[in-house]
Amino acid sequence: MPEPLPSPLLSIGVTGHRAGHPSFPQEASSVEQVLQALFDQIESDLAGCDADFSDGALGTTRLLTLACDGTDQIASHQALARSWELVVPLPFGQRLNAAANGGPMTAQDARAVLAGKPATDPQVARRIGAINHLSEHGKLFELADQDEAISALFLTSLDYPEDSAAQRQFALAAGTRSALAGRILVEQSDIIIAVWDGKSVADTGGTGHTVATALELGAPVVWINPSHPEEWRILQAPEALADCGSKATRAEDERLLNTIIRGAVLPEASKLGGMSSGTAALTNAQWQDHSQLSSHAFRRVEALFGRKSWGRRFGSITQTYERPGAIARGSAAPLIAGIDALPDGDPGLSRRIINMVLRRFAWADGISALLSDRYRSGMTINFLLGAFAIISGIMYLPLVGVEQKWRFATVELILLLFVILVTLRGTRQRLHGRWFETRRAAEYLRHSPIMLAMGVARPPGAWPRGTKSFWPEWYARHSLRAVGLPETRVDKPYLKNALALLRDRHVMPQRDYHHAKAAELNRVHEGLDHLSGGMFILAVLSVAAYLGLVLASEMDFIGGDIVGHLAKLFTVLGVALPTLGGALTGIRFFGDFERFAAISEVAAEKLGVVADRIELLQSAPMDRLDYRHVSELVHAADEIVFSEIQNWQAVFSGKRITVPA
Repeated sequence: MPEPLPSPLLSIGVTGHRAGHPSFPQEASSVEQVLQALFDQIESDLAGCDADFSDGALGTTRLLTLACDGTDQIASHQALARSWELVVPLPFGQRLNAAANGGPMTAQDARAVLAGKPATDPQVARRIGAINHLSEHGKLFELADQDEAISALFLTSLDYPEDSAAQRQFALAAGTRSALAGRILVEQSDIIIAVWDGKSVADTGGTGHTVATALELGAPVVWINPSHPEEWRILQAPEALADCGSKATRAEDERLLNTIIRGAVLPEASKLGGMSSGTAALTNAQWQDHSQLSSHAFRRVEALFGRKSWGRRFGSITQTYERPGAIARGSAAPLIAGIDALPDGDPGLSRRIINMVLRRFAWADGISALLSDRYRSGMTINFLLGAFAIISGIMYLPLVGVEQKWRFATVELILLLFVILVTLRGTRQRLHGRWFETRRAAEYLRHSPIMLAMGVARPPGAWPRGTKSFWPEWYARHSLRAVGLPETRVDKPYLKNALALLRDRHVMPQRDYHHAKAAELNRVHEGLDHLSGGMFILAVLSVAAYLGLVLASEMDFIGGDIVGHLAKLFTVLGVALPTLGGALTGIRFFGDFERFAAISEVAAEKLGVVADRIELLQSAPMDRLDYRHVSELVHAADEIVFSEIQNWQAVFSGKRITVPA
């Protein structure tokens, strides 16, 4: 049975001014009403999407906020009332977050809150209670790795309120952490709703800064000006900040919002048509445990010319595809064990990763490998059959008389018809396109477990969008979205273990794989080049030998009857050798082994740089570990994967199966 498609869900990020901000209305009912109306429209649009999603039902809508007072808390309460999932990426650990966001307060109350005790000031206690209430009802992702240093800065700023330097240091540190949490919110969201006065984006970690980050990362922003909340607009690019959006009418903005929601939730309709287009390319595929002998031609070429030992060149090339149900206790077992061993990790994270990511990866990987064999071997067979057809057509010359030529012509016709049959089969079954699509889906999922454990996601606008098929990106994005942020406290031991996991279970294995693959592909390229070149040289020598025999006959060194008997044989050699050489050259150009080797070499070099950066970070003292640095390395590894996929597609995109003519 194929792995089920992910249940797509809409993820909404909300950011906005606090209740004490000068632009936030004294009476927050206007903001509440606009958010209520927006959420109503979103639910209505999602109901339409649910009706149009024929492959299942939509998942529960998710809302992400930092749970601060004002906008965040208004939106959070409305989300809970609608039974939406509430996710809270905290810039600090839970206690420090409550203390830092529950102010203003005295140093005494701050120390009490940091120690897990109640504040004496009833107003402070009320504000902290509101934050803790949402924390209890939401899923927390706590960035606690800098809590010790920031707590010290926080207490110093309260102990010495007249010390402007202390105030600036804490404000800078707190803003930097809020910006980190804000980026996580943006990466995990399909659309951002921002209650913002539209004035400044320079305050690190502030609402304007988060809005600017969202637009830079390609996330659309519904901008609500608290002065005129009912006149909300949609911003879709950083340049929109120049005048804070277009002057679109309300009806146009509502239609645009519907378009954004549908684009985020529904898989794009395939523009290809034909067999297994869209998600059916994966779900309608038939699973096989092993590769087929009939589809081994291309792999045999790789083995013959790429492997070093003669025994391995002629050894078995049968591949065994790992079943989705076996991957967790098979190839992914060390990875799962590493995720489970993360200190204070989410106990349900590995189970979600197995069910929603790894099983789908195994299915897509196995189907893609099968399609790859059929497509590439079909084209390899076409090159060889085309050459043998030509050779068969002239083989009668040294063997039989012209009256028997029909037998050889029949063989030639059969081989040519077989070439047409292979081409038609490959075209009708869309082997080229389905291989491309399923391989994209598999590679997107391959390295994602470590990203998920770190709360790192590819930003909304950074997903490639194919001109004809976008379903692999939709499939991967919603598979990862279903896992969501882990409920965990990210501290320095967590970062240290996650860093080792990134190095040992992704960066180093992939670096070594690409190094080995590049060397093998270069050997294949050189081997085919030498053999095809050798056949051309032999063809030249055979023609030269025949002319030498003719010259020898003219000079009476040999009898003319010998030349007559050998003439037809030399004719066959003069045609067969360059024809076979041309077929091998065709396979070499089709396989593009040299360019693929270069792509792997570049990927290996980039991964080597990331590995060196990881080693530098691992050798640093534990107190220097920072979520920002580790997450940047995870993003760097992710970017290498995407770059490699795009380069690979650029090379093979035009190599559709066809007759070798």
